[in-house]
Amino acid sequence: MRKATKGSRCAVRRGEVDLASYAALDNVWRSLGLAAPARRALVDAKILTLAALSRRTRASVSGLHGMGPSALKVLEREMRRKGVAFGTATR
Repeated sequence: MRKATKGSRCAVRRGEVDLASYAALDNVWRSLGLAAPARRALVDAKILTLAALSRRTRASVSGLHGMGPSALKVLEREMRRKGVAFGTATR
């Protein structure tokens, strides 16, 4: 367990996030080797599978707090491998 850090702006560092709750939900993302911030971003957005990811636009996923360029590359690589693509924006 991580020691809480006073004065941090990060809820994880302040000890306000139950990391065990993420472990039960982020199995798909963990198996791809995504970093913890990206996994938490996907779980927080209720994106738990590639199918759920395909219902989102690339822009909306890249805008999630914790989702960086490396994580997007990993996701896009796996999506191509599985024949899945990001959704398109609708109005």
